[in-house]
This record gives sequence, C-alpha cells and structure tokens, in this order.
Amino acid sequence: MPRNKPSLPSNRAFVVQLRWDADVEHGDVRGRVEHLNSMQATHFESTEELMAFIARVVAAQPRDDE
Repeated sequence: MPRNKPSLPSNRAFVVQLRWDADVEHGDVRGRVEHLNSMQATHFESTEELMAFIARVVAAQPRDDE
C-alpha cells in the first residue's frame, strides 16, 4: 500500500523575510531566510543567494522514500 505523501512536506518549509527597503518589483531582493525544521538561517542580498541557500538545505534533507 503506497504511503500518502504531503504535497508540501514540512522539511521543505522556509520563512523568507524581506528587508524594509527591498524593491522586489525591480529585482532588489534582500533579507533573511530560515529553514523551519533545522532552524538554519542566513541573510541574502540577491535572489541567487536566496535560492542557493534553499538548494543547499533541501539537498541535505532526507528524502521521504529513504
């Protein structure tokens, strides 16, 4: 019998907080991101830095089928 897998697993949950002066509409994305399960956090100065952090954390998480 297959396990029901959540479409939004908690080990992929992040909080992204944007700086007050970030101008997302014009590509100025700066702030802080935190992974809710591990509580790892970092500040970022670009979309690339934000996505790199998320990619590193997700890659380090165990997969549901492991």
